[in-house]
Parts: sequence; C-alpha cells; structure tokens
Amino acid sequence: MQKGYVRTKFDNVINVTEIVTVHYYEFADNFVFSGEKHDFWEMVYVDCGSVEIRRDEESVILRQGEIVFHKPNEFHSIKSHRSSPNVFVLSFVCRSYAMRFFERFSAVLNKTLKPFLESIVAEAESAYVIPKNDTGMKKLEKKPSPPMGSEQLIKTYLEQLLILLIRKMTNSRTPSVFPSKENLESHLARSVKDFLSENAGQTLRIGDICEKFGYSKAYLSRLFKQQCGCTMADYFIKKKIEYAKRLIRENKYNFTEISDRLSFDNPQYFSRVFKRVTGITPTAFRNTLFLEN
Repeated sequence: MQKGYVRTKFDNVINVTEIVTVHYYEFADNFVFSGEKHDFWEMVYVDCGSVEIRRDEESVILRQGEIVFHKPNEFHSIKSHRSSPNVFVLSFVCRSYAMRFFERFSAVLNKTLKPFLESIVAEAESAYVIPKNDTGMKKLEKKPSPPMGSEQLIKTYLEQLLILLIRKMTNSRTPSVFPSKENLESHLARSVKDFLSENAGQTLRIGDICEKFGYSKAYLSRLFKQQCGCTMADYFIKKKIEYAKRLIRENKYNFTEISDRLSFDNPQYFSRVFKRVTGITPTAFRNTLFLEN
C-alpha cells in the first residue's frame, strides 16, 4: 500500500435519493386539477402556454419557460390559464438542507439551464414508460432495456440543475439572495441543535440525524463540532440532562420514571450520565432544591 495519500470525501450540497414520478402534460384550455399534497418535492416547468398554480394560500401565474417547486406536504393545485399549456412535472425525494432555498421559489429557466431539463426529459423517456396526460400515475414503470446509466444521469442532471439554480440566485443582486456558505452552515447547525432539543426524550442515533438533514455523517459531524464546539452526541446528552433537571424540579416523577421518559436504558445508567454531566447524582441534585414532599 502506498503511503502519504489522503482521500478527500465529497460534500454533497444536494443529494437526490429517489425519483417518484415523471409527467409530461398537454392540457386543454379548460383543464383543472383540484390539488394534492405529498411528502416529497415536486418541480413544475411550463414548456408552452401558461398555468395558474396554487400553493397553500398563494396563487402564482406560471408562463412559458418558468419553473416552480412545491416543498414536501405543501398543498398545490394547477389549472390552465388562457391557453392550452404543455407542462413537465418531476417529483423526487431530497432531504438536503439546501433544498430550503426552493420553498416558495419560482423563476425563469434561462438558456444556460434549460439543457439540463431537456436532458432529464430525454433520459426519463429512455428509462421509463411515460404516458402523456396520465394524472393518475403513481408509480414509474421501467422500460425493459433502458440505456446504461439513464437513471443515474437523471439524478446527476437534476442535482446539477438545482445547484446551478441556487448559484444563479446567489450571484444575483435581488432581495432573495441565497445565504452564503457561512450562513448556511450556521443555519444548519442551529437547525440540528433545535432538532436535538425538541427530541431530548427520544432515542436518536447519529445516522438518524444525518438522514433527517440529508448530509453525510462525516460532513455533519465536522460542521456541528466547528459551529458548536462539541459533538452532536454530547449536545444531545446535555439536552437530556437539562430536561431531567426540569422534571426533577417539577417533583412529579421518581428517577425510574424520568429515566424512562428520557429513553435511557435503565435508571443506573441515567444516574451515571447525570453525574458525569453535572458532577452530582440526581439524588444530590434533588436535595439542593426546596421541594415539597
């Protein structure tokens, strides 16, 4: 084995993990879809004509060459707007933190970015059976012998399109500038802290946290340590003990019940962790308080 070489892992800003549906619609001028919501992202691009899109309480007119995104669990509907529009719709799963940029997003897809969309359409048509105007399609049907790597190309083209859209808006001088890398990392670390605090009563593994935010264990662990000065595991334990101290002050539960509420393996382990963090046992901490028996 050669020595001296250091491998550098890629940091994935956008990681699309699954594709759900691909549609190409040629709507009549009186087309109306009453709406739906689902737990994955949806991208809508108007290839011709115009449509009226409703997302939650907001209504948007989308014209030829414009693109919009629906975030997970956002109610959305679509109907023709003074035309017989052609619309490309792609739905996918991506848990990356940077996807927050696309919430309430709509923009013109310029000539430098449109080839990525065209490549996605071409590869999707090679890989899947995509009937036109099938609004009821819930599952993609793979073609028996698609070109090698067509699905991977869909993934990479889509990820490139999303990254370049973010870059385009970052470099613009509009009010909706995407946060800098430093601000993004700060927001991400704060979001992880909030998530850990909100789930202090649960059992969480590092893998669960990384899956929640869509980043690798190596990247998220390093970023959190840089931003917060401690590991995610240490921060999570700290939040558990803060929660335990609050429960002890409430004087409603014994130590076994508190251990259970905080998802410790047993009261003895809870006591050891409590002492490691605070320097005293739960009993000693309780004795420092003025509590009614």
